[in-house]
Amino acid sequence: MFTWLLLPFVILVSLLLTGVLRRYALARSIIDIPNARSSHSVPTPRGGGVAIVLSYLLALSLLAFAGFISWSAAWSMLGAGSAIAVLGFLDDHGHIAARWRLLGHFSASIWALCWLGGLPAITLFGFNLEFGWLGHILTVLYLVWLLNLYNFMDGIDGIASIEAICACLSACLLYWLAGFNSLIVVPLVLAASVAGFLYWNFPPARIFMGDAGSGFLGIILGLLSLQAAWVSPNLLWAWLVLLGVFIVDATFTLIRRLVRGDKVYEAHRSHAYQFASRRFGKHLPVTLAVGAINLFWLLPIAACIVLWGLDGAFGLLLAYLPLVALAYKFNAGALEDVEPPVLNQD
Repeated sequence: MFTWLLLPFVILVSLLLTGVLRRYALARSIIDIPNARSSHSVPTPRGGGVAIVLSYLLALSLLAFAGFISWSAAWSMLGAGSAIAVLGFLDDHGHIAARWRLLGHFSASIWALCWLGGLPAITLFGFNLEFGWLGHILTVLYLVWLLNLYNFMDGIDGIASIEAICACLSACLLYWLAGFNSLIVVPLVLAASVAGFLYWNFPPARIFMGDAGSGFLGIILGLLSLQAAWVSPNLLWAWLVLLGVFIVDATFTLIRRLVRGDKVYEAHRSHAYQFASRRFGKHLPVTLAVGAINLFWLLPIAACIVLWGLDGAFGLLLAYLPLVALAYKFNAGALEDVEPPVLNQD
């Protein structure tokens, strides 16, 4: 009963807070002004993702006090999530050098790792692998990459929100079907937090998420996947499949730009989803396509891994190969065109 009362409360808090933050951003001129690297053409307030952060962390604290989540898991998310959100909030208000942002990202990830206990044994093509200290290093790199790629992929209206909601609700469905009921509540609350914000961010967006929200979502989703991995290694593979759209597009783009010798820390609009939005002339079709890929391609493969014993590594390859083909088709990481930015109007 507590959980079902909590969910509408979280949605309402996120919804109202986003409206307040929009007024704050307009009053303080915290506006995303379109430029040659933008995927929109209308000046739009940013920083609405703080509503996701505050509503989720409040709910997480209540869940920990009520005993629905262990305090070790709660502290990993409270500490790391707050640090990333504050860093992103400051960057939204004034530029922070990349080296200081990365230092903060690594520090927050190490904090979370200490509370979660690192990376559990992973099943790879039928073999159980213990990574030891190498696992700790890989886990930190995984969290840092996930929070950064989520920032990179938050470039058109609604896409980061739809990705988070689809991944969380899909994971909840798999937890329920597989009997891991104790894991359901936390991703469900995160989906509720994002849903309140999505009302304002759905195309055409009235406010953007900003670095505070996107980085926060990236690291929290990473921590949810690691929390699940301690219950069953197959759940980690399932999360990696469910987040495949963002992981493949961001990674494919980064590798292609690195090979070409680009300065990868500079802003750009060469992700596959950005090329696709310019091709279609709108954000909405691309955002909806991401949701469809999540529900009709990635969720069934994740279900095969969790429910029917499909090897996780093989399932990941099966899920990612068409996504790599899509990234190539839509020129992910290619030299950018000189077209004007896409209107964020539908």
